[in-house]
Amino acid sequence: MSRRMPLPPPPPPAEVQAWPDREARLADRALAMDELVRRLLGGGRLVLFLVWFGLLQLGWSLVGVPLVSFGGAGGVADPIGMLLGLFCGAAGIAVLVPAVWLTVRSLGRDRVARERLAAWAALDRHGPSDARLRLPLLSAGWLLLSFAMCAVGLWTAFAVPLNTGPEDGGYGAVAYGMGAALILWVTGLTGLAKAVGHYRMAVRLTGRPGARSASSGLPRPE
Repeated sequence: MSRRMPLPPPPPPAEVQAWPDREARLADRALAMDELVRRLLGGGRLVLFLVWFGLLQLGWSLVGVPLVSFGGAGGVADPIGMLLGLFCGAAGIAVLVPAVWLTVRSLGRDRVARERLAAWAALDRHGPSDARLRLPLLSAGWLLLSFAMCAVGLWTAFAVPLNTGPEDGGYGAVAYGMGAALILWVTGLTGLAKAVGHYRMAVRLTGRPGARSASSGLPRPE
């Protein structure tokens, strides 16, 4: 099985940069930035984003089985129901813990990729290369999907406590619903921050020269 390719490294420090000319520097800059943007917003990254979200919800759904079973009006379930609930809870934890770890690890890789993308962007300016960073369709997809997650999570956080009674699972069902809403909300905010942050960087790189130099704070090429 092939190993995952590492992220492109940051540009070398100014004192050791040895490009033969500006064209070579721009070519390396374009390659690095294209790859970093693909790792941040590409289709594969979007699929992973949804996979981690699905695993989080799956794990929490399994954990929710004993919560709903033992938190309803009937109190403690029969022995078979209790064993089934305990089994589902253990399976849910087994799914939830690695899903949380993979999600946190993925966010750490995104942070490193953003830092390296900013470093390469500050190295120089090149209109045709920078224009490719806008990715309007992918950015809009991330934005709409993340906004929908936030909206559903917000609605769930209010609807579940208001519409759940003792016969529906009681406090256990409310705890499960609030956990599911929290996963939706946090995941959606993560995607929104990614989409908005990329859009702001793309605007700084491809905006008008005067506005760009005044707002970005990035050094202009020599």
